Amino acid sequence: MHWADVIAKDLLARSNTQLISTGITPSGYIHVGSLREAITAQAVFKALKQQKADVKLIYMVDSFDPLRKRYAFLPESYDAEIGKVISEIPCPCGQHSSYAEHFIKPFLDSIAELGIEPEIHWTHKHYEQGDFASAIDTIIQKRELVATILREVTGRDVPEDFFPYSPKCPKCGKLSNGKVLGYEFPYVRYVCHCGEEGKADVRKADGKLPWRLEWAAKWKIFGVTCEPFGKDHAAAGGSYDTGVRFANEVLMNEPPFPIPYEFVQLKGKGQIHKSTGSTVTGVDALRITPPPVLNYNFLRYNPDRHIDYDSGLGVLDVVDDYDRAEKLFYGGEVDEKERDLLRAYEIAQPKGPREHLPLQIPYRHLVQVVQIVDDFQRVLDILKRTENIASMEERDIELLRQRVECVRFWLAGFAPDEVRFSILKTLPNVQLGEADVNFLRCIYSSLKVLDWNGDKIHDTVYESTKSCAIGAKSGFQCLYQIFIDRKQGPRLGYFLSTLDKEFVLNRIEEAIRSAIPSSQDT
Repeated sequence: MHWADVIAKDLLARSNTQLISTGITPSGYIHVGSLREAITAQAVFKALKQQKADVKLIYMVDSFDPLRKRYAFLPESYDAEIGKVISEIPCPCGQHSSYAEHFIKPFLDSIAELGIEPEIHWTHKHYEQGDFASAIDTIIQKRELVATILREVTGRDVPEDFFPYSPKCPKCGKLSNGKVLGYEFPYVRYVCHCGEEGKADVRKADGKLPWRLEWAAKWKIFGVTCEPFGKDHAAAGGSYDTGVRFANEVLMNEPPFPIPYEFVQLKGKGQIHKSTGSTVTGVDALRITPPPVLNYNFLRYNPDRHIDYDSGLGVLDVVDDYDRAEKLFYGGEVDEKERDLLRAYEIAQPKGPREHLPLQIPYRHLVQVVQIVDDFQRVLDILKRTENIASMEERDIELLRQRVECVRFWLAGFAPDEVRFSILKTLPNVQLGEADVNFLRCIYSSLKVLDWNGDKIHDTVYESTKSCAIGAKSGFQCLYQIFIDRKQGPRLGYFLSTLDKEFVLNRIEEAIRSAIPSSQDT
């Protein structure tokens, strides 16, 4: 049974009504690993839905968290914003209402493509609306118990003047780390570190709870029954352990069912975007592979297993794995292990599986084709010839268009140099010896009468290297050089089959003519 179905079964044993929560603090570019939490939550949501549960999925944008430092991608002017809540910091590009919206909007748009469309909640708005007021009051009233729990669970010292609320100073605009003078609902009196003295109304966005307490408060406010979170929060003495105590003993609330997950680790080459210089973001990942493929790559692993994400050559293997699972899904009998993979494939489809096997064009082949022609119609023309596609459904055309766009993005930003090439418009300046010329004459004659098919071309080239006694390596290198000026490249037969036959023959003939003088001199 797939892990999402196992979790759904455990949740249904508790109640038929479930609220799954996930979220993030958009303090900067959102790492690809953050997708795991959203995809995990959506998988459980889907499994519960299919079991007819009364279930809701919410996404918490922690927009009332402070900016803790100026990141390298921010201008120096943002030094003045450190300590302010990100919902009140200016947008870096000037196109959004705040810093928080600037970084979360592309991410939310991206997860929507994955089929994840939760109810969005902004914490700064809930503070403004007074939704945290009751929890804040309870926590302040029980601050000695809160301090005791923190000491017992974390093992850390808690200062005698500990106060579980940070006022937001209207003068400096920052969350104060000054001194609290007193509390009488609804006001917290304080002196800010900047010297300003004032009072914060807990019914407004005049201050906030510390992270661990805010997390537990959100469970109660929203009625959260299930939440995935990173394994760091699940460690002994971590945020979840304190949250459970806060929920049970302070807020008198049942803590949610936990789904701790392992981290996503970046592996291999190509983890830095060539143009931006930043590591792979969630938005990048969605532009590298289509949404179902990205979903599947996360869903095929149990949450307690780490995932190696390779935005380089590993992308090709991931899509191959997805395509194999897709064929199995529409194929026939499978073993127990494969059933879980097929369930992962099913959940991965944003709009559910189609009634029959979709068109499959291998990513590796597209990597070649999109580097040969520069528009989608010409890609279609080549594929109709090389893949024997007589006709295509509109859905398949859109699926193919999406793959082509993803491949182009991958090639431009993350693909390793060894898979990148360009067809040269003119013959490059290559040194060809007599053996090369004899081989080219031989292959020219053979290709001229050959059906233009990838397998046949590949076999013909290989046989020609033997009959001309040039050696396969030298023969293949010779052809690669005259077309892309490199000694290696994509699989030769399929590569040549994507090119116009007359273009290939003319280039070989031109190479022979240009090399005849030098070959005769040797």
